[in-house]
Amino acid sequence: MFAFGLPETKTHCPQTWEDKCGERITGAMASPLRSLIEDDSRYQKSFQLFLERSSEHQCMQEFIRSRLPDILASVGGGKSHLNVIGVGSGAGDIDLQILSELRMKHPGATVDNEVVEPSGQQLLHYRVSVSQKQKELDYVKFTWNKMTASEFEANWKVKRTTKRADFIHMIQMLYYVKDPGATIDFFQSLLDENGKLLIILVSGESGWGKLWQTYKDQLCSKEISQCVTTGDIKSLLDSKGVSYRSHELPSQMDITECFTEGDEKGELLLDFLTEVLDFSKTASPELKAGVMECLRHPRCSVEANGRVMFNNNLGVIVLDKLSSKLFIG
Repeated sequence: MFAFGLPETKTHCPQTWEDKCGERITGAMASPLRSLIEDDSRYQKSFQLFLERSSEHQCMQEFIRSRLPDILASVGGGKSHLNVIGVGSGAGDIDLQILSELRMKHPGATVDNEVVEPSGQQLLHYRVSVSQKQKELDYVKFTWNKMTASEFEANWKVKRTTKRADFIHMIQMLYYVKDPGATIDFFQSLLDENGKLLIILVSGESGWGKLWQTYKDQLCSKEISQCVTTGDIKSLLDSKGVSYRSHELPSQMDITECFTEGDEKGELLLDFLTEVLDFSKTASPELKAGVMECLRHPRCSVEANGRVMFNNNLGVIVLDKLSSKLFIG
């Protein structure tokens, strides 16, 4: 993840819960908190733990198997060569599954795959995976761009590149850009005829959405769009009159350990949930108590068999060239 302020019609917390959270917010604004992404090593540890404790990759894989093939079948217009851009590709696990599905829908096509990923550690994992699958990926030419989305955009414009993309995916990365709308506009402008832009973010109806709705001012960086959801993106597209379809991907995350004081893994998960470095140690007692209450609230989580399961639902949006349509399987 990941883990933004665009207009959105939101369903607010029950009045009593919102009032209690509001009191805590007022008393929690004194000391600035450091963003988790300032410490890449801790971020990577918390991210890996998040993957272990959540069904995020499983729900994405289900989407890739069941719905993405029809989307991929519609790109390219019968061309023998396809251009793909992965923005925020991470270690490449999802990217390689997408390429596999693309191969099945376009078996004779060669592929140029631009990988855009600022983390050197993640990019190294991706390259190792590719080296281990050289034979089955011999139809793909990989171009490695160790840079952010905004750096990629600036570089693209400086080079005045005219190449157009048949498929672009931006999975769990819009949290880290200054202006999600402008980022979407740029990458959508790179689409060729029949091209598709895939966006996956946390759902506005997820526990993330509820947590950010209450504690955005305390937890979300002003420098990036850290607290954006698909609800925000839909509202933005609606305001521009852009048609689209979207789909919810059900997902849960086991956050039980967060409620055991001093638990090392629980503290890592709390850092990931709040995107705050050493949240349990640096947050004010009022802010910590309020966040813990919100995380356990039925609007964020359900409790069953002694476990606290956080609503980690994702949302999918797919755009066509020039915002003409959005298509989902």
